[in-house]
Amino acid sequence: MVYRVSNGLLSVSISQRGAELMSIKDAHGKEFLWQGDPEFWSGRAPQLFPYIARLTEGTYTYQGKKYQMPIHGFAPTSSFQVSHQSEDAITFNLEDNDSLYQMYPFHFLFSISYRLEGKSLHVEYSVSNKDQKTMYFAIGGHPGINLPLEDGLTFEDYQLDFSSDQMKRVEFSEDCFITGHDLPFPLKNSSLPLRHDLFDDDAIVLKNTPKSVTLRSKKGTCSVTLLAPDFPYWGFWHKPHTKAPYLCLEPWSALPSRQGIVEDFEKQEDLTSLPPGQVHYRTWSLRFNS
Repeated sequence: MVYRVSNGLLSVSISQRGAELMSIKDAHGKEFLWQGDPEFWSGRAPQLFPYIARLTEGTYTYQGKKYQMPIHGFAPTSSFQVSHQSEDAITFNLEDNDSLYQMYPFHFLFSISYRLEGKSLHVEYSVSNKDQKTMYFAIGGHPGINLPLEDGLTFEDYQLDFSSDQMKRVEFSEDCFITGHDLPFPLKNSSLPLRHDLFDDDAIVLKNTPKSVTLRSKKGTCSVTLLAPDFPYWGFWHKPHTKAPYLCLEPWSALPSRQGIVEDFEKQEDLTSLPPGQVHYRTWSLRFNS
């Protein structure tokens, strides 16, 4: 089932499957969200939980036992339940069950709230630890933005404008695991001009990220700003070796597995550790200018 919220300036549709954004339109009907053309990428905006990207061998350990989990965790394919809905806001919930417990041995409540405010879409994550032991997780977003945003422009007309130029690039292996090294990430006037071949080695993942980054073209008037001060890593991606007409803006709380290492969830340094009975919150927003 697909749910819709609107405030007159933005209209947003969200699927019950994965609590995934399906559409973000302005008052004139302009579609900002990638619509999932399978030639390039069938996703649109999956929510990532309780892990981000790949696990070595699709496996992790917890208290000496091995568990299997798909890329980006199980949230993208899980059925969420709506717990609250108003004209301009909605909350989706996912609770553990017997099937999920086999791959993730924790009792939890994961909530995703969407709220419209002016021309901004706010996304809030809430993770409640309902277990008697500390739980470990990563969390993040993966929205694809259509490019170009305006007729007459091309992908290469766009750039990413950062509010800081102090980022480092996280080095990845050829099979998309982290190497443990950081790379320089030089910018010109705090901007990165876009080219399709930037993503031939898969995602660009940055650390030491600022509060915001804006996707825009000097030749146009439409832009999209990601505001994600709660997230220490950002990913930028489209399908490698293609001229895919979109760009994903991805706030990440943690990194994927190290190359060749099956991670122990109790030891992976950047996972969030949540004590029993506690609740963890993170938020990010997209601001649209059209």
